[in-house]
Amino acid sequence: MAGTVVVTGASAGIGKAVALRFLAEGWNVALIARRAGALAGLAGSNTQALALPCDVSDETAVADAFAATVGRFGRIDVLFNNAGIARPSALIDEMPVADWRAMVDVNLTGMFLCARAAFGQMRRQSPQGGRIINNGSVSAHAPRPRSVAYTSTKHAISGLTKTLALDGRPYSIACGQIDIGNTATDLAAPIAKGVPQADGSIRAEPMMDIEDVAGAVLHMASLPLSSNVLTMTIMATNMPFVGRG
Repeated sequence: MAGTVVVTGASAGIGKAVALRFLAEGWNVALIARRAGALAGLAGSNTQALALPCDVSDETAVADAFAATVGRFGRIDVLFNNAGIARPSALIDEMPVADWRAMVDVNLTGMFLCARAAFGQMRRQSPQGGRIINNGSVSAHAPRPRSVAYTSTKHAISGLTKTLALDGRPYSIACGQIDIGNTATDLAAPIAKGVPQADGSIRAEPMMDIEDVAGAVLHMASLPLSSNVLTMTIMATNMPFVGRG
């Protein structure tokens, strides 16, 4: 199956890898991120790629980006709701409120706005339906030390996913979540060098190949709408997640 997918946070890391995998599989791909130059380079001259510079926390910009996707490709079959940010680790009383607000704006409100736009389009289009895949995190299950804002937003995404999975049933809209742990990206590079553990130690952690994540997202997206992966955890096999703490 191939159709039209919207990928947010598409300019780098997991979003870029997923976008490239979908393009290689013949999908139309709408690329959403804030960095216009990076998106333009990714899209190149590929007529199946549409670069849409957009801040996902901006309601109007999100609506315009999804309208442009439909204008170009006619419909939306899948949203990979991936855009997210992190800020320096801190205890709650030492964290700037501005850092909390920034992470909530992008990691939660941004995902809400993109899911809202996708859900509305999927309800209206014919044939009706589609799939929303939210990028959670293993932090949706177990926090790292000093990660109150990031962990809070990722727990909230689990609630968003389950509610959309329920509310989407009458409209053939499936919603699932992929919780990813320790992928080799620039953002996650410090994990491979050494990060704080729950016991107070600093240890390097195993990493997995980003292409394995892209393949997992493609698998979720390629299922018929009669089937849904509600939650998937994909992680480096030996990372300290099961039994964390």
